[in-house]
Amino acid sequence: MKLGAFSISINVKDINASKSFYETLGFAVFAGDLKHNYLIMKNGDSIIGLFQGMFEQNIITFNPGWDQNANQLDDFNDVRDIEKHLKTNHIKLERETEKDSSGPASIVLYDPDGNTILIDQHV
Repeated sequence: MKLGAFSISINVKDINASKSFYETLGFAVFAGDLKHNYLIMKNGDSIIGLFQGMFEQNIITFNPGWDQNANQLDDFNDVRDIEKHLKTNHIKLERETEKDSSGPASIVLYDPDGNTILIDQHV
């Protein structure tokens, strides 16, 4: 199964302090908007999202259809196919796609330890 680009979305208390901290670790702003309290930062192929006040837990994120530079992939598993695979294998989904939808969509599930996983397709 091809899950696409991988990142971790971090709930931060002070986005400016976190931005500075991760810049010291070698990350640079890749996308996002400080005015809207979120930044996507990269260091090589490593991607972190900094989100202030948007959610409570850190989130493991996969983006089907994207590579690590947010370029669209020609060959990928659609989020609805991933959803079907997970359901067939008795994985409980917290949020599912809309029935008979296409294009951008997302699903949410939890791993056995309660970590949130977001599979978020933008194409």
